[in-house]
Amino acid sequence: MTPLIRGVDAGGGHEPTAGPVEAIPIAAPVPLDPPALTGVGDDITVTVRPEPPAWGKRRVLLLNATYEPLTALPLRRAIVLLVCGKATVVHGDSSGLVLHSATGSVEVPSVIRLRVYVRVPYRARVPLTRAALMHRDRFRCAYCSGKAETIDHVVPRSRGGTHTWENCVACCARCNHKKADKLLAELGWPLRTMPHAPRGRHWRLLAGLVDADPQWLPYLGETAA
Repeated sequence: MTPLIRGVDAGGGHEPTAGPVEAIPIAAPVPLDPPALTGVGDDITVTVRPEPPAWGKRRVLLLNATYEPLTALPLRRAIVLLVCGKATVVHGDSSGLVLHSATGSVEVPSVIRLRVYVRVPYRARVPLTRAALMHRDRFRCAYCSGKAETIDHVVPRSRGGTHTWENCVACCARCNHKKADKLLAELGWPLRTMPHAPRGRHWRLLAGLVDADPQWLPYLGETAA
């Protein structure tokens, strides 16, 4: 079988180099006391059986030992952490899916938690993405409170507005079309709330998410609910 995964990187950076580690086939019995590894970034190889194409897109929420959300891992990497004894299942897949092998089975996780705390550098400024902005504004139009479908610049870019958290809001298509390149003062429109840059480590995760498993929401803050 072909190695499918090399390395685990909880912080999203480059994988550190390390010496070779023995391959751990999913189909083989998992040892009761897995070999100790030095950190989340260890270079490891895991061989798994062929999986349905759709499973390659599945993501699993990885929590630190303190239940702080770190990142959304591919399912394969999550299985690596579980098999190596470096993480435990917090929530299984809501449909109860299980990966079976010739000698055992592994519960398909939705949320897993590291056994050992990993320190992650904190970056104060959250990247401005459509997903994060929609979560910040709770998918509601900043002008009419209807369902948001797009992003609008409060001060249009054609009139000197910037593409920043403080000048961008979620907006419905109707209001976006009606506002066009006008200023709010010219339309007499109020803002429901003043746009601001969100703070908190979980926002960096939200910035890259389009859809989140409902079981993730308690760990992502009220903004994701």
